[in-house]
Amino acid sequence: MEKSKKDLFLDFYRNMVTIRNFELKVGELFAAGRIPGFVHLYLGEEAIAAGVCANLKLRDFITSTHRGHGHLISKGGDIKLMMAELFGKKTGYCKGKGGSMHIADFSLGILGANGIVGASIPIATGAGLACKFKEEKGVSICFFGDGAAARGTFHENVNLASLWKLPVIYICENNRYAISCCIDNGIAGKDIAIRAKSYGIPGFTIDGNDVEEVYEISKKAILRARNGDGPSLIVANTWRHHGHFEGELDNYRDQKEQQKWLAKDPIIEFREKLIKENDIDKKTLNLIEAEVKDNIEKAIRFAENSSVPSEEELFEDLFV
Repeated sequence: MEKSKKDLFLDFYRNMVTIRNFELKVGELFAAGRIPGFVHLYLGEEAIAAGVCANLKLRDFITSTHRGHGHLISKGGDIKLMMAELFGKKTGYCKGKGGSMHIADFSLGILGANGIVGASIPIATGAGLACKFKEEKGVSICFFGDGAAARGTFHENVNLASLWKLPVIYICENNRYAISCCIDNGIAGKDIAIRAKSYGIPGFTIDGNDVEEVYEISKKAILRARNGDGPSLIVANTWRHHGHFEGELDNYRDQKEQQKWLAKDPIIEFREKLIKENDIDKKTLNLIEAEVKDNIEKAIRFAENSSVPSEEELFEDLFV
C-alpha cells in the first residue's frame, strides 16, 4: 500500500534528522579522539539520500562514496553497526576493519562506500547489468560527487549503460568542491547534466536541498529504469556544511557563498514547510527528534561496549 503524503513526509524528516544527528555526533567523537581514521560528513546533503532512497525496494542496489553515511542510513543501514565500524569494533559492519569509507551490507543492497573517487561508478553499472539479467525490475543507484564527474570512469560507464539500456541512475551530488578545487576550476562547461545528451539519456539538474524535488525526479528516473528504458543522470546541487574531511582547515571556500547555502538548510526549510503547509505540529517533529537522538546515543554505547578485533582476526575475510 502506498504511503500517505503525510507519512511519506514524516519519513523524509526522520531520515534527514537521523543523518544530521548521526553526523554531528560523529564529528564530536572524532574531534575528541574517540574515532580513529578519517571521516567525511554528509552534513547539508541529507535531502538527496533521503529523497532518492525513499523510492527504492530491498532488491535495489546503491553504491556510495567516501561521504557515504547518509546513503547507508537512507537505504536502511543499522546505525549501531555503522557506529561500531567507525569505532573500529568487531561488531561493526566490516568487523572494525573498514572504517567510515568502506561500510557495506549486501543484504540491504548496499554495495559499499568507497574511498577512491569515482570507483563506485563501475560497481553500480555492474549491479545494473546484474539487475537486467535477473529480470526482477531492480535498479542500481550510483551516488558520486562533482569531482568524480571529471574522471574517465564516469564517461565509460554512462556510455556502456546507455548502449545496453541498463537500469542505473547516476546521481551526482554537486557540492561545488572536489576537496578544495571549485567546480568552476575543475569542470569544463560547468553543466554536468548536459553531458547526458551525448549519451542519449535524460539529464536533470535539481535542487538537492529540496527533498520533495529529489524524490519526484528520482522517482521518474527509477520508474523509467524499471521499465527497461535505460539509465538517467541527475545532478543534485547542494552544499557540504563542513570541510572535505573533519579536522581540515576549510579556508578555501567563499564565506558569502557559505552563508548563502547555510541559509538553505534542507532540514530547517523542510521542517518549516511541514508545519506551515502540511498541518504537522511541532510536538510530532520534536518527538521524532528526541527519539532519533536517543537511538544515536544507544548506538554510541553499543560501539563503546563492543570489543576490538583480535590480532588473530587480522587476515580473516580477505579476498586473495
